[in-house]
Amino acid sequence: MKVTVIGAGNVGATVAECVARKDMVQEVVMVDIKDGVPQGKALDMVESSPIHGFDTYITGTTDYEDTADSEVCIITAGLPRKPGMSRDDLLAKNANIVKSVTEQFVAHSPDATIIVVSNPLDVMTYVAYEASGFPAERVMGMAGVLDTARYRAFIANELGVSVRDIQALLMGGHGDTMVPLPRYTTIGGIPLPQWLDDETIDAIVERTKGGGGEIVDLMGTSAWYAPGAAAAEMTEAIIKDNGRVLPAAAYVDGEYDLEGFFIGVPIVLGAGGVEEIIEVELNDDERALLDTSAEHVQANLDTLQRLIDEGEVK
Repeated sequence: MKVTVIGAGNVGATVAECVARKDMVQEVVMVDIKDGVPQGKALDMVESSPIHGFDTYITGTTDYEDTADSEVCIITAGLPRKPGMSRDDLLAKNANIVKSVTEQFVAHSPDATIIVVSNPLDVMTYVAYEASGFPAERVMGMAGVLDTARYRAFIANELGVSVRDIQALLMGGHGDTMVPLPRYTTIGGIPLPQWLDDETIDAIVERTKGGGGEIVDLMGTSAWYAPGAAAAEMTEAIIKDNGRVLPAAAYVDGEYDLEGFFIGVPIVLGAGGVEEIIEVELNDDERALLDTSAEHVQANLDTLQRLIDEGEVK
């Protein structure tokens, strides 16, 4: 079995290493446009395999033929936003990148499942979906696993309990409009509101929403350890076909009265990709937050369509 990671930057290399250390596939292939980088990072990881004790072989390449017959593809390719670059500029550039790499990949692995990590996440997942021609269940975005990991980490730090005992759910778009759901958050089966007061929970929720920005402010670039681990966890669920219940950006077709785009929802994830979208009961406040998040995702899609019409995205 083979997993492909497109993009050998910080996030892509971390995904590749996390997947390899789970020792669940025969090969991980990293693809990048910069010759030498994926090969060098792959070799470095292979040389660590006797220490970590994994047998998965890691290769680096610039040739998509080397990715043939992959079961899973994780797309991390894209540009960070630079000074002076508008959001439209970033969306156009990354849409063109994601479209190109998706088309090159699916030509060699028509039966794969795609996980998109590139930002802006919800729109880039839609771009990959359109470019691949795959059924919607075989394309998804990695956001919710990362966001819930941050949320759970902050709760664990606040309470001094193990992260292993915390179950949590977030919904909505990736970013400031995400919708953490404290009512569906438990520690050892005990609901979060029995552990913390509303003010403390609200502070943790707000920190979670800004979790990526907090890291950028600290070190001047975006995170890679937690995003890489999150994408690897989703990959494991697909490879092992173990029906994990995880939050992910999935294509909604009437669920939650939403339709025609990718947004964060709880899913059952297995070998078939998104095997089910789970509809949880939302109160009025939670529903309003989800609707606001959906409006934000739709606005980004409208921007994408305008850029296509203007020829900025080809």
